[in-house]
Amino acid sequence: MSLIPGSVSHFSNPKAAAANQYSQAQKDIISVASSDRAVADISLWPGYKATDLNSFSAMASDLNLAKVWYKDEAQRFDLKSFKALGGAYAVARQLQKALVEKGLSEPSISDLLEGKCAQDVKDLVVSCATDGNHGRSVAWGAQMFGCGCVIYIHRDVSQGRQEAMQDFGAQVVRITGNYDESVKTADREAKANNRIIVSDTSYPGYMEIPKDVALGYTVMLAEIIEQLDDDKPTHVFIQGGVGGLASAVCGYFWDHWGEARPRFVIVEPEQANCLQESAKAGEAVAVTGDLETLMAGLACGEVSSLAWEILATGGDDFMTLSEDAVAPLMKMLAQGYKTDAAVEAGESAVPGLAGAIVAAQSDEYRQTLGLTSESKILVIGTEGATDPELYQSLIK
Repeated sequence: MSLIPGSVSHFSNPKAAAANQYSQAQKDIISVASSDRAVADISLWPGYKATDLNSFSAMASDLNLAKVWYKDEAQRFDLKSFKALGGAYAVARQLQKALVEKGLSEPSISDLLEGKCAQDVKDLVVSCATDGNHGRSVAWGAQMFGCGCVIYIHRDVSQGRQEAMQDFGAQVVRITGNYDESVKTADREAKANNRIIVSDTSYPGYMEIPKDVALGYTVMLAEIIEQLDDDKPTHVFIQGGVGGLASAVCGYFWDHWGEARPRFVIVEPEQANCLQESAKAGEAVAVTGDLETLMAGLACGEVSSLAWEILATGGDDFMTLSEDAVAPLMKMLAQGYKTDAAVEAGESAVPGLAGAIVAAQSDEYRQTLGLTSESKILVIGTEGATDPELYQSLIK
């Protein structure tokens, strides 16, 4: 039976087959041990709680799979996105480091939350480029910890997402170019105006802060490990973008499970598949053009340098997903599939699950990806209705 329409294209990464060991260089980017501070700090934030890990039993049965787990990040704080963890955590870390550079003692996360450093941080300004959710997290973090914030968005970011960032007190600047051009503009103007760039993508000369962003994401992954108890997935289908989330998931689970790690399948839009093209080329390459896709949070043409250090050998499979799969799956999830729980999933939340469903519906891809009746699939629903108006139009 066919649960949703759609098609995928697939590339099997030859470098992954020979890469059983998670290297020290990769651990320097993301590791279980290095995530401990992020877990401890974020657990103190107001409103923190672990998000649900749903088991879609009816869906798994109809796809002839053992399990389908869905981590529901629509519940993450009031931001409805996993990115709430990364951007805001990196803001806190940058403020702590900035005060040390001023000759002050490093404040604790509690000191920042309680406003004990208000006078010292109020003139500091953080900045980034965003498709929406990362910028919202940075803006929320700036408001929560008491510093200024300037966010750059590209031409395709919706008005609703712009207003969401402005509601947290951020100054939002819209450019006429695409996402990659907004990244360059934010970087250039930050240097000119002495702002602190808090980006979720890394590039030459900018490597350390994205590590903190990724460490924020590991809070979600630590929750998953605990929620799985002694069980574990055989496959992880995860959204692409610049690769920040995918590399965090891959690296954390690789470090945790070692050679017994799940098979990692990276899913991207057809028009913004920089990770798949990089895997084909054997090195990081850029995808140019409009990068037009309904999956707006994944409309990225240039790979994060740090992310590629992990995904070059950690990504087993790279898939693209057709646009026609997105809205039907969002609607299915909003209604709840048969007896499975209903979830609110934004357009960038569903590509991992959509890729898994389309692959499981195909005899060819079941064989290619090693999907059997014993397979246990983990996906991360990375956002809820972060643009409520667009969401409602897509689930009608």
